[in-house]
Amino acid sequence: MKLKKHGWIVLAAIFIIIIIGALLPSKSSIEILDDEDPVVEVEPKFYLTLPADTLRFEDHTIASGESFGALLGKRGISTAQIYQIAAAVEPVFNVRKIRAGVTVKFATGDSSLFPSYFIYPESTYEYYIVSLQSDSIYAKKVEKERSVRRRQISGTIEDALYLSVNNAGGTNALAMSLVEVYAWTIDFFRLQKGDAFSVIYEEEYVDDTTYVGLKRIVGANLTHMGNDFYAFPYENELGFNDYYDEEGRSLRKTFLRAPLNFTRISSRYSGNRFHPVQKRWKAHLGTDYAAPTGTPIMSTADGVIIAATYTSANGNYVKDRHNSTYTTQYLHMSKIKPGIKNGVRVKQGDVIGYVGSTGLATGPHVCYRFWVNGKQVDPYKQKLPDAKPLEADRMETYKTYMRDLKKELDEL
Repeated sequence: MKLKKHGWIVLAAIFIIIIIGALLPSKSSIEILDDEDPVVEVEPKFYLTLPADTLRFEDHTIASGESFGALLGKRGISTAQIYQIAAAVEPVFNVRKIRAGVTVKFATGDSSLFPSYFIYPESTYEYYIVSLQSDSIYAKKVEKERSVRRRQISGTIEDALYLSVNNAGGTNALAMSLVEVYAWTIDFFRLQKGDAFSVIYEEEYVDDTTYVGLKRIVGANLTHMGNDFYAFPYENELGFNDYYDEEGRSLRKTFLRAPLNFTRISSRYSGNRFHPVQKRWKAHLGTDYAAPTGTPIMSTADGVIIAATYTSANGNYVKDRHNSTYTTQYLHMSKIKPGIKNGVRVKQGDVIGYVGSTGLATGPHVCYRFWVNGKQVDPYKQKLPDAKPLEADRMETYKTYMRDLKKELDEL
């Protein structure tokens, strides 16, 4: 009887094992599950740090006379909240400075009736984001990531420098930078047909397609009257980048060759010139640079302002003492730059005023005057001192760095 009972127990156990085995997935079915495609996590999308997946974006071009308040009011934001937003963000973004013609964006949450963010483009890569949410009002400036492209061009001077650079595929910004690099060593008013240039430079882009601007000149050679003038940027002992020739000599001199860019000399220093206003022959102890009204005028060297005033003959003018030897003067300004007054120190290239025709002048220009030891002289006939060359301990690494760039320029 006992044996029978044990037999039934064994049979029951076997039956239970069979049932459990049937319910468990087979090895083959497990393998099939393992072969299924894994779940791919989709990375969230962002627009200028904002979560683009959960926002709706609307473009709007600001109309003439349309204010920040009007833009927000049309989208259901109350007047009280608009004042609150404008006051809170003013340290970062002045809402009164929005310009007509600019295309802005409004970003609205999926479940919201009112916009959560206002996006204002300051430039092609700089943007202001203004949070309009009552519990989180703020403004911040963000920049799109920029990529850099290296370019090369070369050409011959057939007309003005900027036209020749444009004809070779460059931009006005590149031509302006060449003027700045060679401002101390090349007299751009004496460039001749047949002079040539080769330039290696870098440009910046956003989204890999939109041109932002010139980043820097990597190397250049300007051939003037049969002579090569190379320029390579390099860091000096003070940590500043300056431009040097192939021998490590600085291209910079104590004085700029001219107080403004892209002009023409309308009258040179002369011991006897017929004055166009006074209608008589007299000495002209300055150099006249004709340029459009409002063109910035720069101090040609570091110095201290010793006069910033008006007289009936000179019009608005500034006088700048550079040291015990040199003094310069800039006449006929339309206006003197605010803050330029006696005792103010200025650096070479600082704007001190703007071209005009005040005083005895027939048209917009600046009369540039130059004193050496208290005597007015022609600046173009002066042997002006150079800046320091590269330090001896930097020359070996500089020449190694410069050699490949020089070869690349020569092959253009």
